[in-house]
Amino acid sequence: MKTSSSFIAAFVLLCSNVIAQSPSKGKITGDVKESATKPLPFATVLLLNAKDSTLAKGAISSESGTYEFENISLGRYLISATMVGFQKSFSAPFELKEGQLSLKVPSLIVAENTQTLQEVKVVSKKPFVEQQVDRMVVNVENNIGSAGGTALEVLEKAPGVTIDRQNDRLQFKGRQGVMVMIDGKLQQISMQDLMNMLQSMPSDNVEKIELISNPPAKYDAAGNTGLINIVLKKNKNFGTNGNYTLGAGYGRYEKLNGSLGLNYRNAKYNAFGNVSVFHGRFKNTQDIDRTIAFQDQVTYMDQNSPRVGNPQNVSFRGGVDFFVTKKTTIGVLATGFLNQFKMNGVSRTDFRDKNQTLTSRFETDTYNHNRLDNYTANVNLKHDLGKGRELTADADYSVFNGNSGNDLRTTYFSPSDEITSKDVFRNIMPSNIQIAGAKIDYIHPLKKGKIETGAKSSFVNTDNDMRFETQVDNVWTLDPTRSNQFIYKENINAAYLNYSTSLNKKTQVQLGFRTEHTHSQGNSVTLNNVVDRNYVNLFPSVFVSRSLDTNNVLNVSYSRRIDRPNYRNLNPFQFFLDPYTFQQGNPNLRPQFTNSFQITHVFKGAFSTSLGYSRINDVIADQIPKQIASENKTYVTTENLDHQDSYNLTFSIPVTVKKWWTMQNNISAFYNRYRSFYYGADLDLGQFGATVFMTNNFTLPKGYTAELSGFWNSPTQYNLLQAKAQGQISAGFAKSLWNRKASLRVNVNDIFFLNRFAGTVKYQDLNFKIYSRWESRQVRVSFTYRFGNQNVKAARQRSTSTDDIRNRANSGQN
Repeated sequence: MKTSSSFIAAFVLLCSNVIAQSPSKGKITGDVKESATKPLPFATVLLLNAKDSTLAKGAISSESGTYEFENISLGRYLISATMVGFQKSFSAPFELKEGQLSLKVPSLIVAENTQTLQEVKVVSKKPFVEQQVDRMVVNVENNIGSAGGTALEVLEKAPGVTIDRQNDRLQFKGRQGVMVMIDGKLQQISMQDLMNMLQSMPSDNVEKIELISNPPAKYDAAGNTGLINIVLKKNKNFGTNGNYTLGAGYGRYEKLNGSLGLNYRNAKYNAFGNVSVFHGRFKNTQDIDRTIAFQDQVTYMDQNSPRVGNPQNVSFRGGVDFFVTKKTTIGVLATGFLNQFKMNGVSRTDFRDKNQTLTSRFETDTYNHNRLDNYTANVNLKHDLGKGRELTADADYSVFNGNSGNDLRTTYFSPSDEITSKDVFRNIMPSNIQIAGAKIDYIHPLKKGKIETGAKSSFVNTDNDMRFETQVDNVWTLDPTRSNQFIYKENINAAYLNYSTSLNKKTQVQLGFRTEHTHSQGNSVTLNNVVDRNYVNLFPSVFVSRSLDTNNVLNVSYSRRIDRPNYRNLNPFQFFLDPYTFQQGNPNLRPQFTNSFQITHVFKGAFSTSLGYSRINDVIADQIPKQIASENKTYVTTENLDHQDSYNLTFSIPVTVKKWWTMQNNISAFYNRYRSFYYGADLDLGQFGATVFMTNNFTLPKGYTAELSGFWNSPTQYNLLQAKAQGQISAGFAKSLWNRKASLRVNVNDIFFLNRFAGTVKYQDLNFKIYSRWESRQVRVSFTYRFGNQNVKAARQRSTSTDDIRNRANSGQN
């Protein structure tokens, strides 16, 4: 074999003198920096063909910011580099040629400023979905199909994300427990309030969505499935500028949205602010068919509930960054929202016996009203100590004021449709959540590596006063047996240490360690019951990245995380939807703990394959159904199940079909298995599932672009609920106007009206089916105009000290 190889080599060398010289290969090296002296590790570095900006090869910068491309054909290229929190930057074009087969590119500075290329026009743009070293990023800003919609609809399109509108649940890679951040701030409100808020937030406010499966120790330990960070748009220019967006949509009812952003920056300070509004109406229809067996009787309950919802939202964000010195910035920030959600409808339920004979029926007029206002103030400091050392500090205070409730008027009928009785009651729950916190973070570069450390403390005080009242002769009377005041107090103190280094030229390692002390007290005042918990937990994390060659990178990570019960689920109140259906809290809920492992392979900085496994102990399972068979009543609550095993496999496949046609394909397969002793029996439920997402982008002549996208979620298991498949197909187009200062977008969401929810529960004596449809098919139009100086630098992105706490305030309210 060796002799044969030598012969071939000699033959080729001989022929080259007669025919032509063989194509040579070369090597390109360089480094990426955050500033003139500070390297930028783990940046995504792409080698682009200078002619048309198409991808030649990709790499990840080392701990010291260096990169290397081997076996490169001769030609003219340029380098691009990007990383989360930085603008994409480009080198000047250069040429790899004979006589210079080893070329070192000058250092590429990656900063917040967008660098303009003078010699080459970059025709590529950010793909809708891109895989980075530690996260997947969904670039919403330039996506046609997202224009004029809501943040919830955009999130539903994110690869691996599943939205259960029926039960206000959010899953990532087939698992619940994901924490949602907005601009790095965890939203501490109930899951229903979070869903309502995202339903009311215009998608035109969203720049991108970051999906982080295994966050490092710097992040709070909450979130067993990982973190979803929704990054809102900010001005990126110098001087004074702004933008406004107007949007309208229609499905069954109207949807209107608008936003205004302003930014001013000079040498001493940067002032910024934006406000957005949303108004809409939508229809939701829900059917529940129950089979209830009790002793020798069987009762069939068929329920139909059409409802019309009306979300309204005003959100705002404003602040000032003062540049005290070149190295010190002090900022103040105020954010908040006013969210109101109303829904009314008529629920009709038929009772039938085992022979399917109608025995009675009832109709319930429902009026659901939810109001939640949030005001947050933040003071922050960023100081550059020199030589790559950096100190940041935050202190903030946040208040949530809410009031939610249901008014129910029920009329009972005989089989012959005669009125037999009436029942009128309501439940009201005013709530107040106060959150205070502070944190400090420090970065210290070493000769070989970097240390990050910090500490944080937060205090929470919640007060929920649930009142259940009945009406007799037009007089409302409090029912103390179904009312309860619940006061919850919590203090969390945390500290972390991260160390990252390069073991060699191709291997980077990050080790993290976080400890959290939690003291909580839940006081059911009316029931005279106090649950006091005091515990300390340790949360290690490991991240290893290995560059196998210039095209292949392998990442391996492990982390341990915690999820604490949200405040509303701890309150043992009963929240009624109709006389036979209600929700109940559980003051005895325990935190759940997750150990997660993940291995990711990235090819050419674009194609990725990820394999993950997690074990969750004391699973916090929400919307668990229970039944009082003797009274034909069904209710849902939140319980701790023993454990859940979850496996997931994810593929990210970008494809350039033509220069004018690109595709992004994401496929996630997962298997979830729940095991516990629950409801008087051994529970052992497992289910394979998958999600598929595809988007096609078309660049057309004369400034037009178009998009065709769709997703499909396979049947899967939500705790006891077996859910059927969901999916939709959407399309849209956009036109740039007035020298790219304005854009007009039109899209149709769920063209074939396929997106719906259907599920079945069959466990012990539980036997029911759920079917739900909503106004998923919509036509939307959005217009955006940018004015002023378009070279103003953006306001700083930063997280505050109470991000994680605010998210739990959002998880579970009704």
